[in-house]
Amino acid sequence: MLDECCLCAHRCKVDRLNGKIGRCKCTDKVKIALVSLHMFEEPCISGENGSGTIFFSNCNLNCKFCQNYKISQLGKGKEITVKELADIFIEQQEKKAENINLVTPTMYVYQIIEAIKIARENGLHIPIVYNTNSYETVETIKLLNGYVDIYLPDLKYYNDDIAYKYSKINNYFETATSAIQEMYNQVGTPILDEFGMMKKGLMIRHLVLPNNIDNSKKVLKWIKDNLDNNVYVSVMAQYFPTYLAKEDETINRKLTKDEYEQIESYLYSLDLDNGYIQELGEHEEEYVPDF
Repeated sequence: MLDECCLCAHRCKVDRLNGKIGRCKCTDKVKIALVSLHMFEEPCISGENGSGTIFFSNCNLNCKFCQNYKISQLGKGKEITVKELADIFIEQQEKKAENINLVTPTMYVYQIIEAIKIARENGLHIPIVYNTNSYETVETIKLLNGYVDIYLPDLKYYNDDIAYKYSKINNYFETATSAIQEMYNQVGTPILDEFGMMKKGLMIRHLVLPNNIDNSKKVLKWIKDNLDNNVYVSVMAQYFPTYLAKEDETINRKLTKDEYEQIESYLYSLDLDNGYIQELGEHEEEYVPDF
């Protein structure tokens, strides 16, 4: 299927099997930049032991503000085989990871599915988390049915003009919401164990951008109007300017206290049972070490 790749919504139709690259810059080889026990996801994802993250190299978006731009935009990382990826899943489980967290996985869905099959044959039993920017096709998400336990999608933009301005993508909102609805159809409202750890379900993330409060409100309103009121929503207020965002006067600063309070008030007015906003400036820039 990689000989005419249509994995994501760009539908580049390039022959990745013969070294051709499309928007995401990926070949047929799996490329990863970092494997870690990550403690900075939402509490029901990280738990006490950490989420077993695998950061995949490259990305099908070009976000000006990406904090991991060396991985996503510059392609930092190391090529591995599908068998080696499966071994990493098992190693993370042996380290007591709460789950396997696939970060920016879209471009490698076919290889990931094969790796999950191999790992399960060798005893993998912890949940698989699909941590995505949501610029997905419904067809690709359907391929993941039965392989992914927890979907952790971003819903970045309501306005497609903003999406193009900051991430160089077209038709983001319709694409992302269609994919998210398919994710919800597969896994539904989150199921947590007695320790508060998510075992199955959907959690939507949204990063609030400075000078774009109306965009955030519309994203949250869509969630309220179109999904179960029990859906988990993580609103991230810790934005900081990095990469090309430093040169864009509309997003070259952190959120103000007023912007934060506007979103906080609006989120709670929607009365989403499981809506949560992180504290202003709760996380600073994250250092991603060499693989």
